[in-house]
Amino acid sequence: MSGAGGKRRSLLANAIENLGTTPEPKAEVDEARVAEHPAEESSGPSFLERRGVAFDEIARAVKRPTIRLKPSECSIWPGNARDHAALSYERCASLIESIREEGTNREPVVVRRTPNGELPYELIVGTRRHFSVSWLRANNHSEIDLIARIETLDDEAAFRLADLENREREDVTDLERARNYRQAVDAYYNGVRTQMAERLAIPKQNLHNLLQLAELPDAVIAAFSEPGDIKVRHGMRLSPLLKDERYRGNILTAALEIAEEQESLKASGGPRIEGSRVCERLATAAQRQTSAGKPKSKPVVTTASGNVLGEVLSNTKAKGITIQINPKESASVDEILEALRPIFEGARFSR
Repeated sequence: MSGAGGKRRSLLANAIENLGTTPEPKAEVDEARVAEHPAEESSGPSFLERRGVAFDEIARAVKRPTIRLKPSECSIWPGNARDHAALSYERCASLIESIREEGTNREPVVVRRTPNGELPYELIVGTRRHFSVSWLRANNHSEIDLIARIETLDDEAAFRLADLENREREDVTDLERARNYRQAVDAYYNGVRTQMAERLAIPKQNLHNLLQLAELPDAVIAAFSEPGDIKVRHGMRLSPLLKDERYRGNILTAALEIAEEQESLKASGGPRIEGSRVCERLATAAQRQTSAGKPKSKPVVTTASGNVLGEVLSNTKAKGITIQINPKESASVDEILEALRPIFEGARFSR
């Protein structure tokens, strides 16, 4: 068993122990009374106290009991970050082989009872282990059961526990975690991001960055070859651009073009466009929008001396020309008429 695996199990065990608990207040000590009655205070603990301490030590030393389940007895809790439907043999091959060799999943999954559910248990932690055992049972290893530990958790506590495990898992994509956080902030924390950051013990900026990633439109997500290619840094760069209406249209158009390229490359067996390159192309599309937008900006009406008089709102052959005059500085009628002459001569209705 690797040191990282042991550390993760320790973290999960501590998290479970602390979910929903608060530290007991320390008893206040009467220092004056201690000074007056030193013999009384120095007496040893009673038999019941010693027995209680012994039982506490045993409880800490003994592992929590586990049960054996069939994967079909567990529904998948929708609050987990991992997309269970996206799991495949390829994504879980090494874990499947490990469980096959061990004859079981050495690290128990975490479930909770569902008295009113269609299935008796709901899986909180261990989605890949659940999938792997299911795959093995369907492929000539029906003797392998799922080892599970039952916990009593509400949804918010279940989310925190699952999140703690997912942070240790490299195969949980940034996008999966981001979307999980977006759902959780409204479901468990009333939309208050600072409260969520405090409960998860993560920096507020980290939470903000993940939620930015979750805001990316589906068209932008589809431009990446696979969800694992999309990183938090891509959301940090693209999200502010997409919120600006000047850039959003061109970015979405570029995303559709890139998605078509990805499909063509996949069909031909060629290498897909990697994530950082996709992000760069989308950001560049926004810059093209800036340069292309300048000629489309409304023409300005100015005097010969450069005084801005207004702008041409529209200039079409069908509806004629519309001009707004609102001088920035004082201007005579002759100056205004002189400034309008070249605009009227170039009007489309006159052609």
